[in-house]
Amino acid sequence: MSMLTSSVAGVVFGVALAAPPGPMNAIIAEESVLRGWRSGFWAGLGAMTADAVFFVLALFGVVAAVERLPTLRAVMVGIGGLLMLYFAYGAFTEASGGFTGDAAETDKGFRKAFVLALTNPYQIVFWLTIGVGLLEPGTLDVFAPVPYIGEALAGTFVVETGSPALLVGFFGGIVLWVVGFPAALVSAGRRTDAFAPAVAYVSAAVLAGFGVVFLSDAAGTLL
Repeated sequence: MSMLTSSVAGVVFGVALAAPPGPMNAIIAEESVLRGWRSGFWAGLGAMTADAVFFVLALFGVVAAVERLPTLRAVMVGIGGLLMLYFAYGAFTEASGGFTGDAAETDKGFRKAFVLALTNPYQIVFWLTIGVGLLEPGTLDVFAPVPYIGEALAGTFVVETGSPALLVGFFGGIVLWVVGFPAALVSAGRRTDAFAPAVAYVSAAVLAGFGVVFLSDAAGTLL
């Protein structure tokens, strides 16, 4: 039962990390509606591969070292901002072309998402905080800190952190998202011809917005 609870909690954490709107999901959305499910899936795998890299780096304390070097972090964030603006321009110019289904470019989304994820400060912060907590052996009473009802529900959902079941569930949750999110977009796009260009334009806007924010963050640190 403890292993099952940890696995379920891991899946929830994984989906919670992958689902919020942001540059990674903008890339997945763009690839899905313009090139099909396979391209969107590979873009999601690119972001998940970056999480796997951060996972290994967190094990060896490298992620924490990056956070202690503000200049290095600012350079990484600045590079990420420039890449996001570049990819935003690409998404905007490709949007008018509609769905292409070009299977030959499935690795393009993987590379874009992977590089962006490695320079994404939000993912670095995640692995510095929640991610480190997931890796360290111990227990986490999920409901205990909840106001008003925490005392009544304390002990009902205790997760064993640092366990293989939790970590497997975590990456399993990410896989669920990178499989289901592109499938939902492709399904919607088949019903509406205007859907693909609209999603691509929104993806371009999201990437451009985050690109500006990242560059502002980097400039504030470096200057």
